[in-house]
Amino acid sequence: MSARFDVPEVDAFTRTYWDAAAEGTLLIRRCGACGRAHHYPREFCPHCWSEEVSWEEASGRATLYTWSTVHRNDLPPFADRTPYVAAVVDLAEGPRMMTELVECGAGDLAAGMPLRVAFREGKPVFRPGG
Repeated sequence: MSARFDVPEVDAFTRTYWDAAAEGTLLIRRCGACGRAHHYPREFCPHCWSEEVSWEEASGRATLYTWSTVHRNDLPPFADRTPYVAAVVDLAEGPRMMTELVECGAGDLAAGMPLRVAFREGKPVFRPGG
């Protein structure tokens, strides 16, 4: 079996995030000092640099910010998935997140459309829905 390039490298810090995702829960981090949420998970707040951050379950709601349809990707297992839609979404809690859109055609997409989180093999992806 060849190497896969869609499998995250889990470490001691991100294990909480990936374990929750494997169970169908999207987590974000929230700063206790400034109150702002952020994603991707970090051990400090990227807004005020406080280390007073904790895990929080996200609502799973988002809006589409931008996207691109990928027609060619030779890295395993992406070649078997083309075309697919790589996207940036705005989570309801505020952070922006890179992801993949599923269950929709590129012609059905519009900036600002409502999305809901879904999970594929323990990784968050988004699909249309309010």
